[in-house]
Amino acid sequence: MKLVSYIHNKSSQLGIIHDGKIFCLKELDASFPDKMRKFLFAGESMMEKAKKWDEQIKLGVPQPTSCRDGYAFRQHVAAARRNRKVEMIAEFDQYPIVYFTNHNAIQGPGDIICMPDHFQKLDFELEAAIVIGKKGRNIKAAEADKYIAGYMIMNDMSARTLQMEEMLLNLGPAKGKDFSTVIGPYFVTPDELEPYKTEPKKGHVGNAYNLSMKCWVNGKMVSEGNMGDMDWTFAEIVERCAYGADILPGDVIGSGTVGTGCFLELNGTGLLNDPNYTPQWLQNGDVVEMEITGLGHLTNTIKKVNSDFSILALKKM
Repeated sequence: MKLVSYIHNKSSQLGIIHDGKIFCLKELDASFPDKMRKFLFAGESMMEKAKKWDEQIKLGVPQPTSCRDGYAFRQHVAAARRNRKVEMIAEFDQYPIVYFTNHNAIQGPGDIICMPDHFQKLDFELEAAIVIGKKGRNIKAAEADKYIAGYMIMNDMSARTLQMEEMLLNLGPAKGKDFSTVIGPYFVTPDELEPYKTEPKKGHVGNAYNLSMKCWVNGKMVSEGNMGDMDWTFAEIVERCAYGADILPGDVIGSGTVGTGCFLELNGTGLLNDPNYTPQWLQNGDVVEMEITGLGHLTNTIKKVNSDFSILALKKM
């Protein structure tokens, strides 16, 4: 482990150096002090905690305390429902919603390992995400941005056949989602995004940012949107998450898919406009790249496990 003291925005910080990059300890866990002297005085338990983070950084595996995903972009929701020839959900405009996904399946850049059943309509989802920086409960939206430590790119991977089958039973996404959710390549503190600030949608509260969002598959751009198009702000999403429940440092909360941000929507629109349209899904060996202004460039490669194990084949007839 390589520790370093450094100055950022005129204040002292404590970090871990790995592969030429500095990882701020306080941003990884708010309980870390920002000065080396305080860190050393905290004793062996603080040193052991830092060593565990060092191990995770070297493995490239983030470990959030929990992971939720939202549904903030009206454009995506409306398009997906139009493509299925069903009416828009009126409740979308009344309150933001989230579901919990598998925080143990969070990963960063690199290979995404998929089982054969996942390739039954395997999909990406282009999203932004926040990391919570301090504990809170019953937080009003007007105060919620103070609880956001930083922002990242998120790719909410989806196995659509599994997802659609299980959601017929009116529960949230489960096996269709729990094999991989990608975040990274790093998280960016809010001060870095000040130049991109914009106004939230009318009637909404919280910080909004004019950040271009793009996704490429095998070098071809397939999706383009903007984080400023979020109808529900992250502050409003945090307000709902924290109602009657604690949010904790390290919690990750996704925005939900940007408009045009997945093959499910793109295929539906294509078929609506042209019955001869050929749907596209992710395949073994595909390279998925995502970029959000100010948040970096996230790259993953899809890899298929050589297995004949199928949960789709276990259905009782």
